Amino acid sequence: MYESFYGLNEKPFHIVPNPNYLYLSPKHQNALTHLEYGLMEHVGFILLTGEIGTGKTTLVRYLLNQIESDMEVAVIFNTNVSSDQLLNLILNEFELTAQADDKIKTLDIFYQFLIEKFAEDKRVLLIIDEAQNLSPESLEEVRMLSNLQSDEQMLLQIMLVGQTELKEKLRNPALAQFTQRIAVNYHLTALPEEDTGRYIAYRLEKAGGRPDIFTSDAVGLVHRASGGIPRSINLLCDAAMTYGYADELETIDAQVVEQVIKDKGGFGIQGEEEEMDQAPAVHPQEKNDKIINQRINRLESEVRKLGKYLEKEFKERKQLKSKQKDEHVEKLKKLLFRERKRSAVLFTKYSRIREKYISLYKTFAEIDKGKFGIPPIRQTQQDETPTKIDPSILLPTDLEFPSDDKDFTL
Repeated sequence: MYESFYGLNEKPFHIVPNPNYLYLSPKHQNALTHLEYGLMEHVGFILLTGEIGTGKTTLVRYLLNQIESDMEVAVIFNTNVSSDQLLNLILNEFELTAQADDKIKTLDIFYQFLIEKFAEDKRVLLIIDEAQNLSPESLEEVRMLSNLQSDEQMLLQIMLVGQTELKEKLRNPALAQFTQRIAVNYHLTALPEEDTGRYIAYRLEKAGGRPDIFTSDAVGLVHRASGGIPRSINLLCDAAMTYGYADELETIDAQVVEQVIKDKGGFGIQGEEEEMDQAPAVHPQEKNDKIINQRINRLESEVRKLGKYLEKEFKERKQLKSKQKDEHVEKLKKLLFRERKRSAVLFTKYSRIREKYISLYKTFAEIDKGKFGIPPIRQTQQDETPTKIDPSILLPTDLEFPSDDKDFTL
């Protein structure tokens, strides 16, 4: 919607993880360094945790683009499954066929696969995203998969990626054996305010736009409202640019961001959610009235924004229609000018031919009267048809005269 207005090639603030837009802040660079180190050192387990929306999945996808071709990789995203279902998912991701209702054969198929890849001098990496949803039984199943190893290195490397709850879950004494195998771990946190400004400017430049579309005050307000969480920053900035486009603002200031925060009512915004959690209790009826009023205000604001957008679209379409009409009128004028010019040329030719015709006609009339010393044409008998000379025989045979010449008289 607003891309062309701000000179962008595409939307810069995607909600879907896009490794092409990864901003390597110092924290993200440290996280990437830990992940790369774990892969290079062939450690068994790598752990990456962080708050919701801090960029964990984007970082992992960026890492996958850098992985060499000598590594077989499988990524699991659906973790709300049982331990047996998880094992089947893993085999499917590695393009292996699991044996239904026979876990021993299924494990044997997977172990044979690991041995074959080791013989081919290829490494195998299993990435489990949203790992905080795994049950203790599923985590134990994952640990058991790592038991197969050579004298020198692990045949299977496992990377667990999840929210902060995953760290809490791994502190369970029942998972002590699992935790002891984690050789590399990093916890990704929110961006500080200075990195929030660099993050916004980086994405705008990456999309082909100006890095200073957001004022410093607007950036500060975005940071406070989002808590420095990249996903919340994206939500706020995308909505702010939509509002700015509707109001035809070349620069997004704090007032626009404030309106976005007010309209969103805290949904999807980290900072606002924290303030809502800390709010004092109110009477249920007052709370309901407040919620209804907020929704009404939000709807009215959306209607105003939509009205401005429709008004702008109508104006643009009207200008386009007027331009097309003017172009059509101009074409008709040019056509009329050419036809008038052509008619003038034809009228000039017609006038000249008409004069010649009249002149010849008069000449033959004088001849018929006996002038110029030429005997007159003899008188015919009553039963004879008079002989007359047709002057048109002296004119060109392909000459055409107007069909309706009311002004032509002799």
